[in-house]
Amino acid sequence: MDRLDNTVRDYAWGSTTAIPELLGRPATGTPQAELWMGAHPGAPSRADRGGGPVPLDRLIAANPVGELGAASVERFGPTLPFLAKVLAAALPLSIQAHPTRAQARAGYADEEARGIPLDAPQRNYKDDNHKPELICALSEFEGLCGFRTPAGAAALMASLDVPGLEPLIDLLHTKPEPEALGGALAAALGLTDDAGRETVAAVARAVTAAAPADPTGELAGYAFAAAEHPGDPGLVAALLLNHVRLQPGEALYLGAGLPHAYLRGTGVEIMSNSDNVLRCGFTPKHVDVPELLKVVDFRAGRPEVLRPEPGPDGERHYPVPIDEFRLSRYELTDRPATLPGDAPQILLCTAGTAHLASGGQELTLRHGESAFLPADGTPTLLTGPGATVFRSTVTLGRSGRSS
Repeated sequence: MDRLDNTVRDYAWGSTTAIPELLGRPATGTPQAELWMGAHPGAPSRADRGGGPVPLDRLIAANPVGELGAASVERFGPTLPFLAKVLAAALPLSIQAHPTRAQARAGYADEEARGIPLDAPQRNYKDDNHKPELICALSEFEGLCGFRTPAGAAALMASLDVPGLEPLIDLLHTKPEPEALGGALAAALGLTDDAGRETVAAVARAVTAAAPADPTGELAGYAFAAAEHPGDPGLVAALLLNHVRLQPGEALYLGAGLPHAYLRGTGVEIMSNSDNVLRCGFTPKHVDVPELLKVVDFRAGRPEVLRPEPGPDGERHYPVPIDEFRLSRYELTDRPATLPGDAPQILLCTAGTAHLASGGQELTLRHGESAFLPADGTPTLLTGPGATVFRSTVTLGRSGRSS
C-alpha cells in the first residue's frame, strides 16, 4: 500500500475553499479546482517506497504486472486505465463532449498525419482513447447534461421572449429530433456576428430577469453561467441541455457524445485516461464546430441520476457500462470491509479516519488522504467507524467493453 502525494490543479474555475477543507489545509485564496489521483502523465501521484517520492506512472512502467496485475494488463494494457479526481467547481466549466474510441483513434491519427503539435490550441485529439466519466456529488452539484427534447428546448427559448431565438425555435418545432438538435446547436454556436451577439446579450438579460421567479431553479443556473461568460454563444447552446442538480451521494455517468457542463459543486470524479475534449461554449479555448458536430450524439433524454447499488461488505457501487473504471463508496461501521486484491485500486477518505491492513502492512487515511493498492492478490481489511471511503478500480471478467 502506498500513501499518495497528489497534485492540485489551479484552474480558474476552481473553488478557493473546498479542496483545502477536504485536505485540512488553510486556503491560499487562489482557485484549487482538481485533486488528481492516479498515473496520468500530466500530473501523476507520487509514492515513497523508501527512496523518496516517485511518480506513480514510473512505478507502474517499471513493473506493470506487479502493480496492475496480469488480468488488468492483458485487458487494458500496461498503464492504469483510470484517473480519479476531486473536482471543486465555483464557476462553470466549458460545455463539452467526448468522442467514442473509434472517433478518437481516427481523429488522433488525422491530426498526427497533418503535423498538428499536441500542445497546439487548435488540437482536438490529444490521444487515441475515449473519455467516459462519472461524477459523484460530495456537495449539492449543479450541471447541464444531455439534450432536452426539441419541444422542451423550444418552450424554454420561447419563454424568454427574445426575437433572435425565433429561427432556432422554428427549427426545433419543424425538424426531426436529430436534425432539429444538430441544427439548433450549430445555429447557436454561429451567433458571432453583431446580430448574434445582441441575441446572446438579450438571452443573458432574459434569464437573469426571470431567474428569481423560476420555481425550478434552472434559470438561476443559466443566469450564473451568463454572468461568468458574458457574450459567449454557448449560453444559447446551453438552453438545449437538461439542467441537473445532484444531492450528495448521487452521480451521473457521461458517455461518448453526451454534451455536458458542470456549473458548481464538489464531487469525486473518475474517468478513463484521456484528454480528448470537444468544447462548444463557456470557454475562451478553441471551439471546432464541424468536428464537434461529428462527435455529439443528437438524441434527447433526461440523464439518469445514479444512486449506489449495495455490494458485499457494505460496498455501494455506481453501475456503469464500461470496465476501465469502477467507483464505489463505503460508509464504515463497526463491521470491517474486505477489499479484494485482484485489481489495482485507489482509496480516498473523504470523512473520518480509515485504517487499512494488508499482508502485515498498515496504513491510516485521514480525510483528504488517498492510497494506491497494487494488484498483488492480497486482500485489504478496511476499518474506521464513521469514515467514508471512495474506492476507484477496474472491472475484470466481463467480456465486452464500450467504444
